[in-house]
Amino acid sequence: MSTATATAPTAAEPRRAPRPRADALRNRERIIAAAREMFVEEGAMVPLDEIARRAGIGNATLYRHFPDRAELITSVVLAVMERVAVAAETAAAEESDAFAALRRFVYAAADERIGALCPMLSEGFERNLPELEASRDRLDGAVTDLMARARRSGQLRDDVAVGDLMVALSQLTRPLPGTACPNIDQFVRRHLQLFLDGLQAPARSELPGTAATLQDLSQMQPSAVG
Repeated sequence: MSTATATAPTAAEPRRAPRPRADALRNRERIIAAAREMFVEEGAMVPLDEIARRAGIGNATLYRHFPDRAELITSVVLAVMERVAVAAETAAAEESDAFAALRRFVYAAADERIGALCPMLSEGFERNLPELEASRDRLDGAVTDLMARARRSGQLRDDVAVGDLMVALSQLTRPLPGTACPNIDQFVRRHLQLFLDGLQAPARSELPGTAATLQDLSQMQPSAVG
């Protein structure tokens, strides 16, 4: 009786990378969440040991996932951009009123405190990584669709674009000099509503300059939105 023999994988068959363990994925997510919180509260130069403590893991675990600060910053930026893009897509899918969808997105993006995170985009930050460009494109497309829908409904003025919206979000969620970030919570939604009122059609004034795109912002100084 013949027995089956195992065949070795041929050279053409790619080796599969081992999947991360569930606990390793959870630790990575906890580190990114803790880093985002502390970057908002204290800035990008907060000690990594403090981030590990906030995440409830050991220093060695943090460095195993993120060998240096730049890699951790990149992961935080990617995570925030992903959530903001999902917020735009979800608002578009769940809100029947076009301007209500735009308003819902604006508040969700503000909750991510993108203005407080913008200083992380320093000169040493690699802004042209393929994964960052892909996230930026997804965000750009989702917000462009939201704004186009509101414009078609006659509710959004014609002379604004994605870049205008993201600059305003960045500025309105940036901590005031000499103040702690949480202290601006009482003002953010009030000022966002003032801004949203200014976006509505018909426009009461003519804006100077031209509408800004997200691509325009990506070519500006690092202090601007990514």
